[in-house]
Amino acid sequence: MATRQSSDMAKFKETLKAAKEVVILSGAGISAESGIPTFRGAGGFWRKYQASSLATPEAFRHSPSLVWEFYHYRREVAAKAQPNQGHKAIADYESRLGSEKKITVITQNVDGLHARAGTKNLIELHGNLYKTRCTKCKEVLVNNDSPICEALAGRGAPDANVVGSDIPVKSLPHCKKTNCGGLLRPHIVWFGESLDPAVLDKAETAMSTCDVCLVVGTSSVVYPAAMFAPQAAARGAIVAEFNLEPTPATPDFHYYFEGPCGTTLPKALSD
Repeated sequence: MATRQSSDMAKFKETLKAAKEVVILSGAGISAESGIPTFRGAGGFWRKYQASSLATPEAFRHSPSLVWEFYHYRREVAAKAQPNQGHKAIADYESRLGSEKKITVITQNVDGLHARAGTKNLIELHGNLYKTRCTKCKEVLVNNDSPICEALAGRGAPDANVVGSDIPVKSLPHCKKTNCGGLLRPHIVWFGESLDPAVLDKAETAMSTCDVCLVVGTSSVVYPAAMFAPQAAARGAIVAEFNLEPTPATPDFHYYFEGPCGTTLPKALSD
């Protein structure tokens, strides 16, 4: 276990070069550099609502229209955003070295920017804004429609004066199967819900065997992902953190590189 974090980039690159299995664990910080709101901390409001209060099964049961307005807004923001140099550096690294090393990207983000940058071996822990799940038949489908349904066109702007939603539930996205027609929800792991066991198993398997782990733009406070890197460090993997500021887990790690991911990652992952 590290007691003092190194910021020796040349030394870290040597360690990375020797690694056979690499995991890159990313969080909201890398997407914030592409203009995606983090919805965590003091600024985490949409309209007058704490964003986390809308990302729950209870909120969806109480007001599916309001929750869909929030997610429609998030889909539209993410669709306009572009992968930044951090996303691109990760995808390029995988493209160059993926045949020599096992490289896995595990993300807590739901915006799809890693995939759009070109990352292939990607585990999305918390789901994806562009997938829906039927509340009745449970079918999960990719949906890139903008708007996702006609009733949501022009809705979802973060106006603090707008309270609630007057969209009838029947006008929200519904399953198109003729024998179903159930209400669709975003395919997102909400607060109070468990991660998909198969997804979690894949992530834990990658974390349990990696030689090197890069922690990128994550506050290391959302469980279970918050435990991944500290556990890897505890069993002897080399962990490097790339963040704007230290986090509660920083003392557990071997390397700490401060600054925007779009600046630090291209240096760390280049030849």
